[in-house]
Order: sequence, then structure tokens, then C-alpha cells
Amino acid sequence: MILIIDDDIAVRTSLSLLLHRINHEVSTADSSAEAKKMLHAHHPDLIILDLNFSIDTSGKEGMSLLSYIREVNPTVPVILITGWASIELAVQGMKLGANDFINKPWNNEHVLQSVQTLLELTIKKPGHRSRKQLDKQYNFKQIIGEDANMLSILETIGRVAATDASILIMGESGTGKELIAEAIHENSLRNSKPFVKVNLGGISSSLFESEMFGHIRGAFTDARYDRTGRFEMASKGTVFLDEIGDLEAGSQVKLLRVLQDRTYEVLGSSRTKTIDIRVVCATNKNLNEMVNSGHFREDLLYRINLITVHLPALRERPGDIPLLVNFFINNLKEIYNRPLLSVAPAAMKWLQQLPLPGNIRQLKNLVERSILVSTKNELGIEDFRSQLDLSSARKENFQLPDVGTVTLEQMEVEMVKRAMSFHKNKITSAAASLGITRNSLYRRLDKYQIPFNETED
Repeated sequence: MILIIDDDIAVRTSLSLLLHRINHEVSTADSSAEAKKMLHAHHPDLIILDLNFSIDTSGKEGMSLLSYIREVNPTVPVILITGWASIELAVQGMKLGANDFINKPWNNEHVLQSVQTLLELTIKKPGHRSRKQLDKQYNFKQIIGEDANMLSILETIGRVAATDASILIMGESGTGKELIAEAIHENSLRNSKPFVKVNLGGISSSLFESEMFGHIRGAFTDARYDRTGRFEMASKGTVFLDEIGDLEAGSQVKLLRVLQDRTYEVLGSSRTKTIDIRVVCATNKNLNEMVNSGHFREDLLYRINLITVHLPALRERPGDIPLLVNFFINNLKEIYNRPLLSVAPAAMKWLQQLPLPGNIRQLKNLVERSILVSTKNELGIEDFRSQLDLSSARKENFQLPDVGTVTLEQMEVEMVKRAMSFHKNKITSAAASLGITRNSLYRRLDKYQIPFNETED
């Protein structure tokens, strides 16, 4: 049973009809006293609570009732109803234990998504299953690992994938946040629709609206043609907002409004569009510390992290290193046509003891560089050590140009051109030397309009 607490009969009626439409039993209360009686008499599965359900608009009565609900039932999901002007009040409510908040006027589909998500998360409790058991139920083929922490993470994302819960993935660079985001999409009900990746760290405030919402021809000086925004590209699918901790303050406000209202306007157009997407975010920064320092909006943080996943660093799960190395080796056997490739047992143990601050990405690059340089079929400690030492030496001797002499974009263009030239347009080798994936290199070649004739690796 879902309990709706609001003094406005129109709100209670509208929400009741909406929830009855998907066969939910609904009860309503128009006062704090009546709500308390129903809490004890009916034990609701979910509560929708208006923070201002009396003449007083301070929200104090709603906050008091929320605190009471949490004392009586610490686990029942609570969705707050608030207006845009009282978002700060909603954030206070989240701190008191509310699970989500919706704005007036609300979007019916958004309300239903939130209700269904919270009910499913409450009903489905996590278990402790082996990797084989998880693989029977979910599609995790691209995620390598049997560490207990990783299995717990896979259990969590498998459990929430079928919902529309907003998920925040946190972890150091190179820990596989994008792979986790893709796994969430592949195991969701949206898997037949687009999975759109956006690196927010590379989008300035001046380009944010054009990139995310799109623009029409003539919207601004350089708008020579219509552009489809990322939200529209991801329609009915999943949008992956990577490096959300790098998003500038002005863009944070714009993103929050879209996630709140589920609507936006294409730049240069006055027509409002509605979005139906699942949002997954990732960052290697501590957003709670950024909130405390005033660099990240607290209300945006609460909007994107209904579920938070913390990915462990590779050094925290050394038992998975042999699995990862063998996975890389098996893939590279085909790419480089070297079917006899293997790693000596002593070398495998040596790799497990490395700190690897770049995590999985660094390990993959180390393995691939060693294969490119060595002519041996069985890679030993020295094959890996030489590449690790060479990488360290390069970092120590690396000289950056003086500030103001070149832009970051110019440096990236130059490095891509050099890598492609050095590796004679072999995409896999060039990408490995740059420390990025093949797809990432293709995107940069397209972005900077760098001509090339791809050759086989």
C-alpha cells in the first residue's frame, strides 16, 4: 500500500488516480495526526509526503513528520513533493532520510518511475552469489573479476539495472567506471535503445546547452546547421555523464533543471521537449567534499545518487590481476596474430605486487606495450619491467610547454598526429601508446578532422 500525505485534495486525488492506473493500492491522509494513525494501522510500502501540507509553508510540519516516520519505520521509502523554489527544503529532507523528491507540477512518468524503482529496490534484497551464479542471470562478460568487493558491486548493479534509478559510480581513474555504466545499460529494460557517453570534463559552460540540448541553425553565430543534443540521442535509452565532478557551476544548474523537470529546450527554439532517459554518472572526485567546499551543488548530488557504487582500486583486489592479464592476452593474441602468447608464473606474481596507480587502464597498456616490444611468446618479468621503467623515465623527463604557448586542444591534436604517424596509422597500436581505447582514438580523429588511412595492426 502507498500512503499519500497532503492537505490538498486535488494532489491526493491526482496521485491516487495515477497510482491506481498501475494497480497500486493507495491510502491518503490530509493531516499529520491522521498520517501517524495510518502509519501504525497499515504499515505502508511507500510514502509520498508533501513538505508543506498546511497553511504554514516553512516545511517544519513536513520535516517533523518525516523524522517521525523514520523513527517508526527506518526503511520505508519516502518521496517528498516540493516546488522548485523549495529545493533547499527537499535537500534537508534527503538528509533526514527521504529517498527521492519530485517537483510541482510533476511529470506523471517521472513519478511512476520513482515509485516503481523504490518499491523494487525495497523488495529485492542483495544476496551473496558466486561469479558463475551472477553470470547466469546477468550479462557481465566485459567485466573481469572475482574479488568479493567486485562481486558485491555486480550483485548491486544487476539488482538495480532493471529499475530507472539514477546511479553514481565513484572510483579512481582507470578502475572501469565506463564498463560498469555499460553493464547497467546492457542489463536494463532500455538495452535495445541508445547508450550515449558524454565526458562533461571536456564541455565548457558556453557549449553545454548546444552539446546536451542541441541547437537549430542560426541559434548563434557559428550555428550553420541543426545539431541533435545528447539527451535527444539517448531518448528512451541511457545517458552516461562521465567526469561529472568537472562540470562547471553554471552547467550544474542547467543539468539539475533537466533532471528535475525532465524537460529542456533546444538552443534557439522555444518548443519544450520531454526526455525519457536513464542517467548514470561517474567521477573520480569526492563529491561530498566538493559540496562542503561549495564546488558542487548539494541538490544535484542528491538527484544523481539514488544508488552509489564505489569501485575499488586494482591494488585492493590483486587476486583479479591474473584474470585481467589473461583476458588482455587472449584478446591481443588475435589482434597481433600471436597465438602462443603467455605470461610466465613469476611475471604474473610480480605484476600482482605493482601499485598500478592507473589501475586497469595502466595494466592493459603495460601488457600491450610489452607484447609490441617483445619477440618472445612467454613474457617474463624483464619484459614488463623494461616497459614500466621506460614509462616512469618518460614521466620524469617529460617537459611541458610554458603556460600560454599552446592550448590543451593543440597538445592533444599534436599527440594524436604523432602517435598515428609513429605507428603508421595502426589504430590499435596508436591508441595503446596514447593510453586510450580504439573508440576514443576514433572519436578524436573525427573531432579534430585528422585525415588518415587505417592500416592493419
